[in-house]
Amino acid sequence: MNWKLLRLAPWVDTRARFVASLPRRGTLLDLGSSDGETLCHFAELRPDLKLRATDIAGTPDAYPAGCDFHRGDICSETLPWDNNSVDGITCMHLVEHLPSLTKLFDEAARVLKPGARLYVETPRPKSVILDSPKGAMLGNYTLNFFDDATHVRPVVVSTLAREAERVKLTSVGSGVSRNLLFVSSYSLFAFLPPSRRKYTAYAHFKGWSAYYIAEKR
Repeated sequence: MNWKLLRLAPWVDTRARFVASLPRRGTLLDLGSSDGETLCHFAELRPDLKLRATDIAGTPDAYPAGCDFHRGDICSETLPWDNNSVDGITCMHLVEHLPSLTKLFDEAARVLKPGARLYVETPRPKSVILDSPKGAMLGNYTLNFFDDATHVRPVVVSTLAREAERVKLTSVGSGVSRNLLFVSSYSLFAFLPPSRRKYTAYAHFKGWSAYYIAEKR
């Protein structure tokens, strides 16, 4: 789905609501941009934003044009950007892959401007008890937390809040991350054979992901 369609109603998607709230022509830093799919959606929704991205691997050729990419390890390396230089940070399904969150939160607190916010999304603890996908989707879609062998451990919201408090960020929101369009479409896929669309709708219907937001005061 092209997120340009969400410009008039970003509230239908938890991520879109956060990105839509950033100041016009602001700077968004995405931590752990991976294949760039989510970052490209952000650019569709907010083409006015200046984008920065970092990933230990990443595919910067697939990122939006003009994105300032840094290849590095967020667990151990300092980001190349100045103090108080970004208007928002997104961190999508990265923290569950990391052995430590210390450096990530240190750097987030450093580069955020006063009043700017950090958005973190990660699988909810309930993901550890869900059944794995069926059929051809087994091994090709993460439904049970441990379907992804690179997951280290589930990260609960209270852990994120403690890390934020340590670096003097203030917790301002948390909850279940959902796209309401996917939620409403699940009934259409419920009795169909396994597919990526079906499991994506199911994950949003079940509330597979949690989100956490902290602000630099």
